[in-house]
Amino acid sequence: MDYDTLVAALEGLLSGEPDFLANAANFAAFLYQELPEVNWAGFYFANAAGDLVLGPFNGRPACTRLPHGRGVCGAAAAERRTVVVDDVHAFADHIVCDSASASEIVVPLIADGRAYGVVDIDSPRAARFTAADRDGIERLVGAFERAVDARRAPVPI
Repeated sequence: MDYDTLVAALEGLLSGEPDFLANAANFAAFLYQELPEVNWAGFYFANAAGDLVLGPFNGRPACTRLPHGRGVCGAAAAERRTVVVDDVHAFADHIVCDSASASEIVVPLIADGRAYGVVDIDSPRAARFTAADRDGIERLVGAFERAVDARRAPVPI
């Protein structure tokens, strides 16, 4: 993958649009269309109780609410670090939203030192996400975060 080109394309896509939700929706669609072997890409945003609630995404219908700290998404949010799972069936606390998913990468969204959500990407292929993908996807999430104002997120931070 040429992540330099993808970052530049994403920056162009999000440039000049102040609406957080519109940018999140376009970013989810961008990830789903541009990354090969992906069957789901989207957001979960934290609510006041700390649960993660489904945001804009592309792919099959998904779990609407993930309990605080649970699953791959909850782990990434709680630990405020990217989590890559090569085999979701071997992840003890994996929450199955799409049985076709075999591997997953989740990158937390951070503002003022707190996770206000995550970007979640699933693949039907085991061990789909390499170290280069992790770095590139973190760069894409960084470009998204630079383009948006987290205070405009649809949930409290």
